[in-house]
Amino acid sequence: MKITSSVIFAIFFLTSFNTISLDKVRTNYTKLISDKELCEKMIAELESAKTNSATHLAYLGGVQTIWANHVFSPISKLNSFKKGKENIEEAIRKEPNNTELRFIRLSVQKNAPSFLGYKSNVQEDTDFIKKRLREFDSEILKKNIELLLNE
Repeated sequence: MKITSSVIFAIFFLTSFNTISLDKVRTNYTKLISDKELCEKMIAELESAKTNSATHLAYLGGVQTIWANHVFSPISKLNSFKKGKENIEEAIRKEPNNTELRFIRLSVQKNAPSFLGYKSNVQEDTDFIKKRLREFDSEILKKNIELLLNE
């Protein structure tokens, strides 16, 4: 019995290092545009997270699109943005009714340069989020959404 408990504890302990809390990502999300080091760190943590969560995938995509602002090469900028966009869209395909995923996409689309052609869901996501704003338990997420909607 002791061995089984020890094995279960060890598995839990080891896998906990490969996760990132959503509250940590939510708290830092609005800071990433101005903090290159934090942005790079968040990408690394989200990429190494052992989860199949659509929310984690969408945040990874959002952070990757933000990373495009921090790199110098136009090709690197475009590649990072495209990779992020693909991750966001994949997450939304997995969970199309997840309001947080719509928030992430809206935050990217509202701030993306027009020439990238990634603005087609702004009104749809804005309406979707406004209808479901009261569903959120996370105060951090509510604050981030309200800031975005008031831009």
